[in-house]
Amino acid sequence: MRDIDSRRVPVRGTSGQAKFETAGTVLKGILPEFVVSKQKLRQAEGSCLVRIKREEKNQTLAFSSRPFVLCGLPVRRPQTGELLFERRNGSFVLQITGHPEFGLPFGQDRLVPIYLATLAVQQKSQTVRFRSGAEMLETFGMQKGGKEYKRLVGAFERIFGATIFFGTDTMTGKAKMVQRSRFNFLQEAQIWCDRNLEQRPLSDEFENVIVLSDEFCREITSHPIPTDLEAVKVLAGAPAALDLFMWLSYRCFVTKGREAIPLFGERGLASQLGSVEYSRPRRFGQKLEQWLKMIRLLWPDCPAEINSSGDALVVSRGSAVQAAERIGA
Repeated sequence: MRDIDSRRVPVRGTSGQAKFETAGTVLKGILPEFVVSKQKLRQAEGSCLVRIKREEKNQTLAFSSRPFVLCGLPVRRPQTGELLFERRNGSFVLQITGHPEFGLPFGQDRLVPIYLATLAVQQKSQTVRFRSGAEMLETFGMQKGGKEYKRLVGAFERIFGATIFFGTDTMTGKAKMVQRSRFNFLQEAQIWCDRNLEQRPLSDEFENVIVLSDEFCREITSHPIPTDLEAVKVLAGAPAALDLFMWLSYRCFVTKGREAIPLFGERGLASQLGSVEYSRPRRFGQKLEQWLKMIRLLWPDCPAEINSSGDALVVSRGSAVQAAERIGA
């Protein structure tokens, strides 16, 4: 497809004179239904790479933290002035308060905590370092340019300004145990915002340095949740599907057998993922099936399916990553 799209062929213009256009442009005019966009092509190539590396047991791992696997960040941009977001997973609750100036993190902002958690695990340090903005974009297979630069800066601002609260209520015999944590993602951040994303720092003084908060670092090191980095790349532009993939990677590993998770209700899947706009059961079920189809392209034997009555997701034990024994519970 790349060869076809880049090959130039002669065509006749309105004046009758010959001019040259790419074969891809000509093909779009003749058979538009058979033309695949560059984005779709990258996704297809990425999906093939995920499956090949999985079969070869040569997956590259990324890491996430438990609160954002159990409950997702907002998928879409919140309304202006909306600064509180809440998700529930049974006895677990996650609340995120956005900064008045920067707002709540949303959409692809969820890649920043994954990136920082991965660096923290790899570098074995609360202080993580990376050389340039392009390094993060390359990690997740994102395109480079002014739009991506602006998005990256905004994501760091929203993540830096957000406050996270999460906790659980569990019963032990007749006693109730309550655990609560409130923290910020980052303690300090020195990020050089150069529009030239390829620009390397002149010295260590200009290196991007981020100090994770004590609580966030402790959560990552205590419960590192590994996932397939190549799969995250493919799903980076589909936050809802990425949430479900991360959730299934964890849930299918820790489950002891076949288990049905209701789609709605106090313990429902709709209350856990970052998607809040699908209030109608039928609509959520349709979207859930679409996300599952995307995931099965990357994880063909994913042991999850919607039941026949359409009111629950049935999961069984399985592993999305070969190094599953490193999953924190």
